[in-house]
Amino acid sequence: MSFSLGFLAPFLGALSELAAVLAAAGCAYLLIASGIVLRFKLQISSLARTNFEPVSFLKPLCGAEPDLSQRITAFHHQDYDASIQTVCGVHSDSDAALPEILPLIGQHTNMDLVIAAHQRGQNLKVSNLIGMLKHARHDIIVISDGDIEVSADYLKGIMAELNKPGIGAVSCLYHGLATESIWSKQSAFGINSHFLPNSIVALALGLAQPCFGSTIAMRRTMLRSIGGLEAVADVLADDYEIGARVRTAGHGVAFPGFSVGQWCFQNSLREMLSYEVRTARTIRSIDPLGYFGMLLTHPFPLAICGLYAGGMAALITAGIALASRALLCRCVERRFKLAGQPYWLVPFRDVLSFMAYICGLVGSGITWRGSTYVVNWDGSLSLYY
Repeated sequence: MSFSLGFLAPFLGALSELAAVLAAAGCAYLLIASGIVLRFKLQISSLARTNFEPVSFLKPLCGAEPDLSQRITAFHHQDYDASIQTVCGVHSDSDAALPEILPLIGQHTNMDLVIAAHQRGQNLKVSNLIGMLKHARHDIIVISDGDIEVSADYLKGIMAELNKPGIGAVSCLYHGLATESIWSKQSAFGINSHFLPNSIVALALGLAQPCFGSTIAMRRTMLRSIGGLEAVADVLADDYEIGARVRTAGHGVAFPGFSVGQWCFQNSLREMLSYEVRTARTIRSIDPLGYFGMLLTHPFPLAICGLYAGGMAALITAGIALASRALLCRCVERRFKLAGQPYWLVPFRDVLSFMAYICGLVGSGITWRGSTYVVNWDGSLSLYY
């Protein structure tokens, strides 16, 4: 007895036609995004008008990373005319970051190390920060992840925004920086060609209200008024939640017109996809409807899916999608003065991003800092046993 799947042909044809239409709309999105990126505001605040107040940096660390000491030193030695304290924190006295951090503590004044062994909540980074905050001496608190690289005038730009009326916190966009690993290059390319321009469009059009772990700067009084770090100790998207609480309290979250660098240290396809799926599921937990709408930001894979019904038209759309993505990448490079991207990787990168997006639509498990968690419907974390 033979079995035929011919009855699925009309259904597959309809899906293919829909994919082709969405691909065309996605090409239009990429072209619009290119214009928005180029028009994204420059640094408006005059750095000369910055109020120089003492600042405490909190740097939560976990594991060894290339050039970690140089990045920490760059934060500590800013072109800034007030006291800077840097507090580095780890969970254990056996953490692999310590061999690079311990020499810095002895070499630099106002640099402290906190070993926050007591776990406070499921989010280990926030747990680390809670222990570190007790050792911060200044009113201005700036939290930034350990893989972030900044220039010497970074803090001036942050403070220029924080001192604006009505601003309760400052965050930063970030671009990807790569090591020699091909998967690191792919990861950084994904940030620069997808995440960064999508974030700019969302900010410019008011489609999202983000806050990123690359930078969260606020006054201690503001942090206390929103419940402190303890309020986000069980949340996956702790950075977003902090920003949401600041806005709920009636204050704004400002973004300066520059981006900071995030180093990508993925050395395998598995590491890269694990990171990107975690990012995707984080975004989905924040805004499920908006995440579904991000389907339009993947026109090349959609055009490939449209080949079943679209034929040559879908193939032409696929070519336009690749050209549009390359144009968007060029606009990002020009706006943020980034090095040239590996454009020949655009098709592969777009397919990988689409795979991460689809994985983000389903499932709730993530791997983070060596542990596996389940992301609950409300965005909280539960340890997976």
